[in-house]
Amino acid sequence: MSWGSRFFEERYAWLRLLLLDLSGVAYLTLHPLTHAPGWREWAVGGVAFAGALITYRMPFAGSLVQSFLLLLSHVADIDPTISRVGSTWALLELAMRARRPWHVTAGGLTVFAAYVVDVIGDSPLEIAGSLMGIAPIVALPILFGLNIRNSRELARRAREQVEEERRRLESESRATRADERSTVARELHDVVAHHVASMVLRVGVARHVLPDVDPRVTEVFDDVHGTGTAALADLRRLVAVLRNPDGPRKDAALTAIEPGSLPAALGAAVERARGTGIVVDADIAPEVGTLDAVRGMAVLRLTQEALTNVAKHAGAQANVRLRVTLDADALHWEVQDDGGTGTASTAKPVGGGHGITGMRERVEVLGGRLDAGPHATGWRVKTVLHPPGSES
Repeated sequence: MSWGSRFFEERYAWLRLLLLDLSGVAYLTLHPLTHAPGWREWAVGGVAFAGALITYRMPFAGSLVQSFLLLLSHVADIDPTISRVGSTWALLELAMRARRPWHVTAGGLTVFAAYVVDVIGDSPLEIAGSLMGIAPIVALPILFGLNIRNSRELARRAREQVEEERRRLESESRATRADERSTVARELHDVVAHHVASMVLRVGVARHVLPDVDPRVTEVFDDVHGTGTAALADLRRLVAVLRNPDGPRKDAALTAIEPGSLPAALGAAVERARGTGIVVDADIAPEVGTLDAVRGMAVLRLTQEALTNVAKHAGAQANVRLRVTLDADALHWEVQDDGGTGTASTAKPVGGGHGITGMRERVEVLGGRLDAGPHATGWRVKTVLHPPGSES
């Protein structure tokens, strides 16, 4: 929008009237006539200037003030230039900003009447000619103001239409993403769940057909069978969330867990990690059992992913410290390893995996930020999760 268009916006009414007042002061100071303006011209001008600024928020009242000064100028035989310019500009402001349509009509008739007073007593022919000259003086500022007003209204409606179109496209985009998520969910279930179920079934068969194997092998069979069964349950929950776009926050990261079961679930994740050979020093505050379900599931998934990354990238000789504490409802979570058989660079999840990316997305959905990077000789990931709805 150009400056010329913005100049006629309602918020700049005070600036327009101030410039008008300054031009009036310049006229009185640099009077074009041979004689300087008298005290009556200055008095009328001062009232006009002050009235314009005082009533800039009330265009109808401003128009009445300027009309009265115009009438006074005609009756008292005072130079009407200031009053004529003021009444014309007041009509323009009134047409642009009037809250009620009848204000424009009333303002125009008042100014017209103030002009007519000046021609009373003239001959009928002179009166007719004067009226023909007065009509444009009154009509033009009203027409110009209404044109500006209509242009602003059209621009406002155009902006609203653009915004409505943007919201419609956003809504369609969300619907398309929801459909795509549903398709991915079905494919995920059909492909991954089929193979996991097949693995669980084969392990189950092996447990029955090999009853006399080493107990350590049986323990491994039981662990694989339990892990596979749990994975299938997790897949079903995640697929359900993906298929339901109306679920909480429309994100699989918000799958819930019963808060009271969180300490046990974290303990199970730690024991499973220890079963791979890594040494886990777990510092889990008992108060995590009071966490809300959303953050509870996030902490569990973050812990599982972090410990898996340690086993994968730092090796079986890694020492890991898990810290989960609550501080004034803020959850502090941290997993740090010493690099194990590798170094800080080999401990970093590299390659084509999406572990850290997935963890970061899960944390960002909850309004937090995941910090991940080398620390000492190993790798550290940490975050702080605040309660839903609170400022982070």
